[in-house]
Amino acid sequence: MLRAVFVFFGLVILAAVAWVWATLTWSYSEGERAGYVQKLSRKGWLCKTWEGEIAMVTMPGAIPDRFEFSVRDEAVATKINAMAGQRVILIYEQHKFVPTNCFGETEYFVSDVRAVGEQPQSLAPAVAPPLTPPAPAQAVTPSTAPGAAPTIPAK
Repeated sequence: MLRAVFVFFGLVILAAVAWVWATLTWSYSEGERAGYVQKLSRKGWLCKTWEGEIAMVTMPGAIPDRFEFSVRDEAVATKINAMAGQRVILIYEQHKFVPTNCFGETEYFVSDVRAVGEQPQSLAPAVAPPLTPPAPAQAVTPSTAPGAAPTIPAK
């Protein structure tokens, strides 16, 4: 009887470890989000995780959407902190059903970040440069006409 209890609890622990491994290994979705980093902080009582938020602005004057994310890699968190105040693109993976907050408070885990240049202020379409007139055609002389026999210059 005691052996059956140990086997049962062993299987439950093995299933829990397999569930955590599966939820952290396979991503539900992947994508990119662009915006300005509003905050990034390391928080938690026992399990310290990097938690952040970016403001995604679609057009000037619009109310920004917030995107909350977690960072598991210390090097990525350092890159995000170095780009504070710049418009950035976060490359993330979404992991659903992670059983504990020790891996991150959100289901969006940032795996890389890159800075982008500022968008143009004007929303007007770009104007194409004016066309240049075609070069004047060369005059065709009998010696340069197609099919004409070549002429030999006199000495």
